[in-house]
Order: sequence, then C-alpha cells, then structure tokens
Amino acid sequence: MSKRTLIITQNLSSNLEEQVHTLLPDWNIITGKDSSSWKLHLQEAEIIAGWKKEMDELLTEDSSLKWLQSWSAGVDNLSLEAFEKRNQLVTSANGVHANPISETIFAMMLGLTRLIHTYVKQQQSKTWHHAGLGLEMHGKTLGLLGAGAIGKETAKIAKAFGMKVIGFRRSGKEEEYFDTMIPMTELTSALPECDYVVNTLPLTKETTGFFSTEQFESMKESAFFINIGRGETVNEKALIKALQENKIAGAGLDVFEQEPLEENNPLWEMDQVIITPHTSGATEYYNQRVIEDIFIPNLKDYLQDRKPSINLVDFNKGY
Repeated sequence: MSKRTLIITQNLSSNLEEQVHTLLPDWNIITGKDSSSWKLHLQEAEIIAGWKKEMDELLTEDSSLKWLQSWSAGVDNLSLEAFEKRNQLVTSANGVHANPISETIFAMMLGLTRLIHTYVKQQQSKTWHHAGLGLEMHGKTLGLLGAGAIGKETAKIAKAFGMKVIGFRRSGKEEEYFDTMIPMTELTSALPECDYVVNTLPLTKETTGFFSTEQFESMKESAFFINIGRGETVNEKALIKALQENKIAGAGLDVFEQEPLEENNPLWEMDQVIITPHTSGATEYYNQRVIEDIFIPNLKDYLQDRKPSINLVDFNKGY
C-alpha cells in the first residue's frame, strides 16, 4: 500500500515540520517553495497546503486531492467551481492576518489623523511647518465593513481609543466590541455617522465594485477611507474622484484594482493618501499561525474523518 501524501508549498522551520510529522508519521510529506520538490508528487497528494498557480494546469481530474488548505486568507484566486465539482474541501487562512492588518489599519488612521505621512515628507526636505495639524482620533466613530477576524481585532483596539464602532455585515448579527451591527444593505444610510470607514471585505461576486460613488458621496467630507480588503471591492475611479473633489478627507490604501499600482495612477501624487504595496498582512509569525492555529487543528479533524472545522470555504458564498 502506497503512502498517503501531503504537499506543503512553503519553507517551514524545523519546529513546524516536526509538528506535522508527529501527526502524520506514516505519510509522505513534501515541503518547500521550489516546485521541483513537489511537482512529480502532485497527482498523488491527498492534501495540499498552499496552492500555486501552476497547479491549475498540472492537477488533473483523476488526482488524489481531497483537501486544500489555502496559504492566503482570500480564496478569490482559486477556481472554487472546480474544487466544488470534484467534491474537494477548501479551507482558507482567514484569521492569520488579524494582528498585523489591524496594526496597519491603525497606523494609517493615526498617520492620516496626525499627519505623520506629511511630516515624513517634510523631514526629507528639512521643512519645519505645522501643516495644519488639529484632528484627534479619540472618541470618533469607526465604520467597519466586515466583522471577521480582522474586523473584530480592529473593533477591540478601537475601544482603547474610546471610539464608537459601527459594524457592517451581511447578516447584521451582533458581535463583541461593536456598538452597533448593521446589515450591509443599510450601509449608505449609516456612512454619514462615520469619521473613519475601513473596508475588510473579501472579494466575491457580491462585493466586486461594492464601494462606489454613492458610498463615497454619503461619507463626511472630514472622513477617512481605509482599504485593506481587496482592491476590486472598491471602484477606484470613484475613489480617485472623491479624493480629487474633496468629498472625503483622505485614504489609506494597501490594495488596488491593479497590482502593482501603475506609475501613472493619480493616487501616487495625492498628499492626503497613504499607499502600502499590499503588505498589511506581512508578519514574522505567518507560517506559524497557519500551521499551528489553522492547519493542525483542521488536520486533526480530517484524520478523524471529520470536515475541517476552521475556515471551511462555503462555495455558495465564495469565502
């Protein structure tokens, strides 16, 4: 009887590898980013952790794959229809980003509020200027689109600033640290209350271009918009127009419709915009959290003939 095979398309520390081997002592376990290490074993893999684009072409219908553990929180880059058709389970790495992305959200909110980005530019030219600083973040109202792991951690931190937190989610179900939870269908009517609007939405058919002209025009002119979800959930032309016409006060952006952001995009030149290159989820603990907090608990379920209990993707919802 041939050994069951697990492929992990990442370079893991010896400690993390040992934890996996302990659970699967009789399995053939292949790890590493270099495709040459796992390509020849792809068809026999029962579990794959970390999907690679070339696998779309290499994996055939008669493969042994039963479960894919995505290495990213978003699964919009996967052909979910194909996995559903083959009755293969898919789990995401949702939650692994809660700490680093919430830190980026507050870095952007504080930076825009206290003009840190402006002062950094002035430092480069040795300019001593007040720049009109006057805003405070304490006591303001934060609107959070999405109440997943990132939204929850952001709401929790916001309470330390004495902020009112309004959450927007499809179900409207209440959540700890949120003062109010509103169905997404009522977003536009509630936006005028918000001093900061943070988008953490995943990319699905429903959320593509979801935040557009109507939403930006509903925001306060003094409000800031932060996007760390997916670039395609926001109509970028509408965002640029809102910034150019001072419909909103500024934006902190980590994701864009097209990445890398084109050199001729007006966002680069806007003084009221902070840009980061889709790095808000980068953290020294990424692999550890995927393996220890998500993959291993799911693996224990799988070995007991149960469906993985963490981040099992709902093919109908797309996440």
